[in-house]
Amino acid sequence: MIKFYPILFSACACLIATNAIAAEPELSDSTRQQTPYEWNFQKYRVGGYGEILFQHMTYGTDRYISPVGSTRDHRSEISLPRAVFAFDYHLGKGWYLGTEIEFEYGGTGSTKEIEYNKEGGEIETEIEKGGEVVLEQLHITKRFFNAFNLRIGHMIVPIGLTNAHHEPNLFFGTVRPESETSLLPSTWHETGISILGYFNRNRFRYEVMLVSGLDPNGFSSENWIGSGRQKIFEVSKMTNPAVAARLEYSGIRNLRLGLSGYYGNTAKNSSKPYAMAGVKGRVALGSFDAQYWSRALIVRANLLYGTVSDAKAIYDINRKYFNSTGYSITPFGKAALAYGAEAGYDILSFFNCSSRLYPFVRYEYYNTAQAIDAGSQTLPRYKRDLFTVGINYCPIPSLTLKFDYSYRRIGGNTYNSEDTFGITLAYSGWFCSK
Repeated sequence: MIKFYPILFSACACLIATNAIAAEPELSDSTRQQTPYEWNFQKYRVGGYGEILFQHMTYGTDRYISPVGSTRDHRSEISLPRAVFAFDYHLGKGWYLGTEIEFEYGGTGSTKEIEYNKEGGEIETEIEKGGEVVLEQLHITKRFFNAFNLRIGHMIVPIGLTNAHHEPNLFFGTVRPESETSLLPSTWHETGISILGYFNRNRFRYEVMLVSGLDPNGFSSENWIGSGRQKIFEVSKMTNPAVAARLEYSGIRNLRLGLSGYYGNTAKNSSKPYAMAGVKGRVALGSFDAQYWSRALIVRANLLYGTVSDAKAIYDINRKYFNSTGYSITPFGKAALAYGAEAGYDILSFFNCSSRLYPFVRYEYYNTAQAIDAGSQTLPRYKRDLFTVGINYCPIPSLTLKFDYSYRRIGGNTYNSEDTFGITLAYSGWFCSK
């Protein structure tokens, strides 16, 4: 049974390669449009995206407990990572309503979970939500003209390539790139106000926002600030708001460049602000990304670097005051780094086919403890890099069948490596508009 999944992977890849259908599709990626996609409809539009994911892993779940890293194991999982439904409506006179609701892992419910404590190796059993129903976006935009528009509500924080362009047809692998999703919330959405627009014949798109900040009680070894989004309590604190911005340039044919940044204190967003006296927990992020696409070639690359002030002090406070919050209380780095690139080529472009078949390769490096405070615990297991190869098959523009194999190295190959085979069926698009 151990050898079944690699064989299945190869057989399915060959099967789809030999069953491609003839015709020529239109390019469906919204980034290829030359008009502002936010308002590319008259009255309303309905759409969404989702994924069905199967994974087979050759490693156990105890990476942070065993002295050698993950022990060898063979296990499989199947899940519905997300199903997102979007509805946009033109209220009239340049006022637009935008909404997205996301069902993660089948929605909500009670489940039992074995949780591996990353510090002491204890195993706990607890009852928690089996998934989430999340209002990912709900905002109202007043459109004045292309270069200036005002948006208020709950919206995506477009830091990094994956948050800004997170639909499953905008990355090759069966899961979102680990290099960003292991450092940042994904998808990152906050409530606030933003100014956005296009200028220079839509070659540039900008967005500047003031939004609710992060909760430092959620910062951790494994996900750095990724678990710091305020989602445990009913309301989000804005005592320490944050500023985020993104600028994209698409004036060169087939190329889009993105630059994004984020800055804000976090200490006063804690559930117990008095416990955070004397620290600020300032988060600063900078990111650059690039995407190139031609008739057959697609290349994407990203670089992300960030810092958190008072990292050791926050961890010491979290251990003392916040064990009951449900957060993973672990030490974390004062700096994190991630970068990666992927490239795929449509081999069916040599034929008169409507389908597309992209063999691809991806490399990622990410370290949630790129630098640590003096006196902090060293965290070598959180230096990770990942090699992925696979195939994306698109029978129609809105549907993608993905196969991939990933090889993950831990601590610069100091600990046991990890292998994953994945299969995903994903859809993305606008279903109807008027």
